[in-house]
Amino acid sequence: MNMKFYNVKLLTVICEILAQKNILDILAKHKISGYTTFEVEGNGSRGLRGQGLKNEKNVKVEVIMQEDKIQDVTEEIARTLFTNFAIVLYVSDVGVLRTEKFS
Repeated sequence: MNMKFYNVKLLTVICEILAQKNILDILAKHKISGYTTFEVEGNGSRGLRGQGLKNEKNVKVEVIMQEDKIQDVTEEIARTLFTNFAIVLYVSDVGVLRTEKFS
């Protein structure tokens, strides 16, 4: 069986848990309903994160989407959230088998 992979984008946002609702609201505004979230911990420029109180936790939000939406979504996250929240955002190229799952 020869399976064909289709190129899409993986948006990864690592942020403090207090920004999670804002991220999900931006995705919904852009009609993106599929995402995966994880509670994560790590160490970075703001020190060790994710081990204390619930509101000090970090989350990782992963979203697979078509390339035509990535620019608008990332620009809105940067414009509205970067000044108030600790956020790391990056985009990767990934291949999927079923493009109809990622509009």
